[in-house]
Amino acid sequence: MKFTETAIAGCMVVDMELREDERGFFARSFAAEEFTAHGLDPAVVHGNVSFNHRAGTVRGLHLSLPGHPESKFVRCTRGAIVDIAVDVRPDSPTFMEKVAVELTADNHRALYLPAHLAHAYQTLTDDTEVQYLVSVAYAAGAEVGYRHDDPAFGLELPLPVSLVSDKDVSWPDFDVEANRRLFEAGVPS
Repeated sequence: MKFTETAIAGCMVVDMELREDERGFFARSFAAEEFTAHGLDPAVVHGNVSFNHRAGTVRGLHLSLPGHPESKFVRCTRGAIVDIAVDVRPDSPTFMEKVAVELTADNHRALYLPAHLAHAYQTLTDDTEVQYLVSVAYAAGAEVGYRHDDPAFGLELPLPVSLVSDKDVSWPDFDVEANRRLFEAGVPS
């Protein structure tokens, strides 16, 4: 596996190294010891699959609050997406940096997102499947989000948006001080 740093602290592009022959290929898609060697959290508690019927579908921006440190390892196993991370961690040296990476079933690329980054993706093809490995179990009270079209982020999506959930269009505007308070408060008890 090949790990490449991005503009966001702790966020890495991970490329599988294919061993090809006449049968096809073999590649390692995850190795805890390699994650650890690169300073990444190798914990995997859940594996999730998201299927999307239409190109242009947007999911996110979602993130977990402090007290619920959910890191994600995201691969596209069918079709293609642009995967997006935004650093909304108030004390991060890369606060408000963003990364957009094309993940496809053919390029065998993945994106590792450390805990507390805002995450979204847009499908580039119909019938797209995305696989997530996550470090903690889902907790509804620990999830917050921001709109993909919030001007504070200036995200440029490659396609017109064809579908987004009511929940994802209802997130509040990003506000630096409100975001800081979210991080200070953490997960409600």
